[in-house]
Amino acid sequence: MWKRRIARGEDRGVNSVFTVDVEDYFQVEAFADVVSRERWDDYPLRVQENTRRLLDLLEERGINGTFFILGWVAERCPGLVREIVARGHEPACHSYWHRLVYRLSPREFRDDTRRAKDVIEQAAGRAVYGYRAPSYSLTTASLWALDVLAESGFTYDSSVFPIRHGVYGIPDAPRSPFRVTTASGPIVEYPITTFRMIGRTNLPVGGGGYLRLLPFWYTRLGVRRARTQHVPLIAYIHPWEIDPLQPRLSGRATSRLRHYTNLSRAYARLCTLLDLGTFSSFANCGLAAAAPDEDFLTRVSP
Repeated sequence: MWKRRIARGEDRGVNSVFTVDVEDYFQVEAFADVVSRERWDDYPLRVQENTRRLLDLLEERGINGTFFILGWVAERCPGLVREIVARGHEPACHSYWHRLVYRLSPREFRDDTRRAKDVIEQAAGRAVYGYRAPSYSLTTASLWALDVLAESGFTYDSSVFPIRHGVYGIPDAPRSPFRVTTASGPIVEYPITTFRMIGRTNLPVGGGGYLRLLPFWYTRLGVRRARTQHVPLIAYIHPWEIDPLQPRLSGRATSRLRHYTNLSRAYARLCTLLDLGTFSSFANCGLAAAAPDEDFLTRVSP
């Protein structure tokens, strides 16, 4: 009965956002140690076909979402960017080279981000206001990036993941959208969805590897718990995650396990996830209006 209530949009007044990180299978951080960026052009592109499959699904469901597009992809596939916009979705930025933010200097980050923003805007024919860091790499070591984003014309970011993880995460970050004041102006942060069971430990839910690797009862439980805790569902997927026929890359056993497990089940699970709420883009979700001001930069600084 709970599933039917959510499917009808009775989501306790908390909006849901659907997002896509538009990157290809060889660009992920899991294989960065075996696939050099200088060789990206050597790999066959599958991002166009897989993204269009997601576009078709969203059209069937009447959903408009936010597509965080890698600048490298936008430069080589401008037609795909135009199609994303033409089919009613919001274009946003996912960096140019898909490098972890905390491994860059502020100048390197600024150059990469502005290059990506410019390429995406030229292809889309409209301004880009949203950013998501590769692998959610906005951590306490790279909070300076929020100032660079505001300086570069972004009005929101969705890179903070309030969990503990070996690559990303700020576990004590606010779990719901909030506004940050930087030296270059305000910016709204949309943290990735988490839920709590017992105590104050945040558990991840809503997409990506967590959707593929964990049983769907976990996702259903997490979405329900997040809503009772007044945390909006921000769902996310990568086009390569619905492509079980993608070329297999060499790499560490853990990387291969995380990347390739349950690729054949991801599309069906995504369809079921979309039954759990009424989704929109960040541009249309209305969550920013209620985002409180947070002294985030001081509160979580290392």
